[in-house]
Amino acid sequence: MRNSSNKVEFFNVNMSGLKKLFICILSIGLVVSVVCCPFPARADIYRYIDKDGTLHFTNLPTTHRYKLFKRGRGTIRKSSGPTRYDRLIREISQKHGMNPALIKAVIKAESDFNPRAVSKKGARGLMQLMPKTMKDLKVCDPFQPRDNIDGGVRHLKKLFKRFDNSVTLSLAAYNAGAKAVEKYDDVPPYQETQHYVKKVLNYYDRYRQEI
Repeated sequence: MRNSSNKVEFFNVNMSGLKKLFICILSIGLVVSVVCCPFPARADIYRYIDKDGTLHFTNLPTTHRYKLFKRGRGTIRKSSGPTRYDRLIREISQKHGMNPALIKAVIKAESDFNPRAVSKKGARGLMQLMPKTMKDLKVCDPFQPRDNIDGGVRHLKKLFKRFDNSVTLSLAAYNAGAKAVEKYDDVPPYQETQHYVKKVLNYYDRYRQEI
């Protein structure tokens, strides 16, 4: 089953005894065949087993329970390509020990590389920093690309430390706030946040092949 955000829920199976082994073998075969199909972006496969013993597979995990199962080798769709900010993104990301492809993905999702972007809630610039966040990070000019990216990267790095380097939870906290993530101990069940995490992960999957 495939949706517009390119997330694919491959299958969920409940297993027991010899049937479990048989289905596992079939499952692995199916996952491999899916990975080899020409998805728009490289389709890494993640899985987790719930308390009932049901296996869940997906290419875009929206919960930290998913763990990498199979590294995809599908056809990679080109994104919009290099932007005028790629060099700056690499420089600032490396300075703070963050992955530049992830930072580029966040910028794409947040502002689509518009340095003058302002949201209805007052978030500003490339990484859509809120006024309180700007104040805490001492960002002087949110519309100046270097200041904005540096502040956004530092903010995301703090979230990584807070959530044990979980990409999924850190992205959810960037969108919905750290307290919301801690409340649910997972990606909050907000449609906006769920969609945001999927979107950034999708961009990240593309950009890590390019930047």
